[in-house]
Amino acid sequence: MGQWLLRTQQLELRPLPADAAAALPSDRERASHLLDGVALAADWPLPDLLDVLPIQAAAPPGAECFGVWVVVERESATVVGDVGFLGAPDDSGALEIGFSVVPDRRRRGYAAEAATALVGWALAQPEVRAVVASCESDNVASIRTLARSGFRRTDEADGRIRWQYGREQPTYEV
Repeated sequence: MGQWLLRTQQLELRPLPADAAAALPSDRERASHLLDGVALAADWPLPDLLDVLPIQAAAPPGAECFGVWVVVERESATVVGDVGFLGAPDDSGALEIGFSVVPDRRRRGYAAEAATALVGWALAQPEVRAVVASCESDNVASIRTLARSGFRRTDEADGRIRWQYGREQPTYEV
């Protein structure tokens, strides 16, 4: 595997290799092999990730870490979701994060656990100053996940809430 691997209480996070992203969603066996043989949940990748896979597949070596990371449930050695960034940090040093978990693994704290771990990794990178996110204002699950992960609300407009987590970030409770 690559040089990045994050372990949490329940999960293991690793960047999705470009060649595995290229194999998905059609060649799941090859993608699993390229992910060191972990199983893929039957409904992963979720539809929202399908548009991102070609971008991840085109990532040059060393840049995969600023894209999609797979969320592996350690107990079952199965990919149960993804978390990641929408590209390298912008000029201000901000990264935008997103996450998803397959339906039968939701409500276990996986999204918050994965987001918290990846934010910690991101803020340890010298070029990253903040991590931002956005969600629909009626998406209660994402609101709770972002708040539990230490993000604070920065703006709300057009039915979307913007969030930020910086190096010295207060926790926002929901």
